[in-house]
Amino acid sequence: MEAFFEFFSFADANVRYVTIGSVLLASSSAVVGCFTYLRKRALVGDAVAHAVLPGVCLAFMLSGTKNPFVLLIGAFITGWLSLICIDFITSRSRIKEDTAIGLVLSVFFGIGILLLTAIQHSGNAAQSGLDKFLFGKAASLVGEDLIAFSVVAVVLLISTILFYKELTLLCFDQAFARTIGFPVRALELLLTTLTVFAVVVGIQAVGVVLMAAMLITPAAAARFWTDRLPVMLLLAALMGAFSGVAGAFVSYTAPAMPTGPWIVLIISMIAILSFALAPGKGWVARIIRQRRNRALVLEENLLKLLYHLGEKKQAYAVAHTLQELLEHRAIPEKQAKAGLHKLRNQGYVTKSAAGWQLTTQGQRRGQRVVRLHRLWELYLTQYLHLATDHVHEDAETIEHIITPELEQKLMEELSFPVLDPHSARIP
Repeated sequence: MEAFFEFFSFADANVRYVTIGSVLLASSSAVVGCFTYLRKRALVGDAVAHAVLPGVCLAFMLSGTKNPFVLLIGAFITGWLSLICIDFITSRSRIKEDTAIGLVLSVFFGIGILLLTAIQHSGNAAQSGLDKFLFGKAASLVGEDLIAFSVVAVVLLISTILFYKELTLLCFDQAFARTIGFPVRALELLLTTLTVFAVVVGIQAVGVVLMAAMLITPAAAARFWTDRLPVMLLLAALMGAFSGVAGAFVSYTAPAMPTGPWIVLIISMIAILSFALAPGKGWVARIIRQRRNRALVLEENLLKLLYHLGEKKQAYAVAHTLQELLEHRAIPEKQAKAGLHKLRNQGYVTKSAAGWQLTTQGQRRGQRVVRLHRLWELYLTQYLHLATDHVHEDAETIEHIITPELEQKLMEELSFPVLDPHSARIP
């Protein structure tokens, strides 16, 4: 607890530099990463992250200094050049984008390693710590780095706000953007530039190896929680900022733990939790929804079966034993029992010594399922010209998801029919 208060008092200048730098890095890259993610260009961040290394080395070799602004300029030039190379290769050849990314990434990174090795053997005393760009070292951030981070973060934020509408249209409907006169190529270059900026600003803290995760992971996690882009941008920025603070705190309490990898690890844990627990799209929600749908299908199949049996005898209040039901439809006995007990609790069936029988409410619901089944069979035979013996399986599936609005539309399209393709009455 003492370490907690010491850290969040921000009395130590180094703690302030590391924390603020990590927050600026994570949040700004997350915002730009949302647009990259939505354009399905997640691997581009990885290519840029590896391509900035030769730029850093060349900037150092030409300037002889580790001034962060000079190194950022060099990193930006080669990072931007790598994306231009990827676009050129994909547009002028039959090579697909993923292959082009792999080629550019490996070539640029290989050149960067060669230059870095040459610098290490040059005897230049100022090259100390330059290799930290490979894996990052947030603990080495100083005031000059923070100023550079702040400038880039402000540029990214202002650019996103100013071109929000254009970037949104570029991500969701590029053809429409071109049709209404938007400069699509210029917008692509703008997004490319912003992506390079976001990557460049983070390499000193996270390194070229992990920077791609900082660009895409917050966006992927935020996407599970919302379908609205403004909310997605805000969530991604908050997740990135939280991971930056948490990573800096872990590094502070355990000095042997590097900040950059912990930032990536924490945002990855947030992403995993989002994939699992997000309402509507998460794994848990999907499993619950699937179980609910299976239960609904079982209930409606049982009601339909009881209605069919009553239809044959023209008596819907007659009781039927469980064995009789299982003889007419292949349902596992355990599931059938569970489904019937649930229907009884809902008031759709009752149980007596003679067996199971429909209530008035259950008869109405079973009648609707049968009606939807026969309407869909008739629709398939009349409009798609399918044979009558080929429509049953499809109707078995679709009958459970037809809405009342679609039911009314089917009735109108079919002129309120009385018989289905098998000459059975449509109730």
